[in-house]
Amino acid sequence: MQETNKLKRGLSTRHIRFMALGSAIGTGLFYGSADAIKMAGPSVLLAYVIGGAVAYIIMRALGEMSVNNPQSSSFSRYAQDYLGPMAGYITGWTYCFEILIVAIADVTAFGIYMGVWFPDVPHWIWVLSVVLVIGAVNLMSVKVFGEVEFWFSFFKVATIIIMIAAGLGMIIWGIGNGGQPTGIHNLWSNGGFFAHGIVGMLLSLQMVMFAYGGIEIIGITAGEAEEPEKSIPRAINSVPWRILVFYVGTLFVIMSIYPWNQVGTQGSPFVLTFQHLGIAAAASILNFVVLTASLSAINSDVFGVGRMLHGMAQQGHAPKMFMKVSERGIPWVTVIVMMLAMLIAVYLNYLMPEKVFLVIASLATFATVWVWIMILCSQIAFRRTLSKEQAQALKFALPGGSYTAIFGVLFLAFIIGLIGYFPDTRISLYVGAIWIVLLLAGYKLVRQKSA
Repeated sequence: MQETNKLKRGLSTRHIRFMALGSAIGTGLFYGSADAIKMAGPSVLLAYVIGGAVAYIIMRALGEMSVNNPQSSSFSRYAQDYLGPMAGYITGWTYCFEILIVAIADVTAFGIYMGVWFPDVPHWIWVLSVVLVIGAVNLMSVKVFGEVEFWFSFFKVATIIIMIAAGLGMIIWGIGNGGQPTGIHNLWSNGGFFAHGIVGMLLSLQMVMFAYGGIEIIGITAGEAEEPEKSIPRAINSVPWRILVFYVGTLFVIMSIYPWNQVGTQGSPFVLTFQHLGIAAAASILNFVVLTASLSAINSDVFGVGRMLHGMAQQGHAPKMFMKVSERGIPWVTVIVMMLAMLIAVYLNYLMPEKVFLVIASLATFATVWVWIMILCSQIAFRRTLSKEQAQALKFALPGGSYTAIFGVLFLAFIIGLIGYFPDTRISLYVGAIWIVLLLAGYKLVRQKSA
């Protein structure tokens, strides 16, 4: 096997756009949105708009650096270059573990979804098969990966569009409701639009922000994008408003048809909406969609960690063997390591008491916010390295420059405050603090060895 340590460029704008959509539109929309609705009532729509605006700021900050300097391990590399090696080390490893945790959850979910159709088959068989299949896809070539990811995401997106269209048909013309239009009065007739006041809407922001988790994968694609200076701006500019349309559009339809305080009490609102239209196979259709959602997520997870570890090995922050690349341009060692890690972790997931898994999962909460803050801080530091002329010459500048990024950091600090406010989520701050201390100790050891 002829090996160079270079990744190959094979991802088109279409691939990158759907990868980011696929990462952000997942279980957060299908299952997580019910909790956010309980907290805020109909005003959760406003929370999604605010969250979407901040997600766009994060994406544009990342896009500014990615177009200027396309890297496969983008945000850990930018943290290293503009904030120092320690920031790069902590950010890279935090992201890898976050995505590994998300992958375990996705793989476990895949087993549960398959169990709906095949209750007699043990879950571990589905888990093993999905890890092997996704691993094989990731070992082929980045073009094959991009194509598979495109179709997984396409099914998800198509289902959501059909549901929004069907829901609007019910709201306006009463299709599926005996010709009686439901209208949108449910948005204000059960305690008002701000059913739990403005405070309820603000409290829901921490749930809402995590729905946007995963969009940062656009930065990791930069090293393998065919024309990064064209494909990344296109993907970044289109993704946030699409996500906004899907989240806000879907929840607008659901909360118009059903009183918000009944959403999630009688099963998935998606299934109920399709059943209203007389589609008997609604539950099976949704199961198929969440299956493709989890497959698309696992596929992106393996890609993301592989590229991040490859980039960190080049920076001297991870074992050198992770730099090995096959003749097809795939960092094959990192893909195999990720597959093994998923299998071991899923086995542990079965053995673990619920509380231990909660502690580990809460690291993902902390990691998402950490990575976003690092992206914004890197952008602020990057701008300080530029002269006024260089800043004006940037091809894809963040509107408002560092001031916009500072606003984003303050908003995320507010989200951290909310995480600390709720006893259920407070644990993620404790776990995150311990995690940073462990990484600092690890970094010292790495530095001593290299010295």
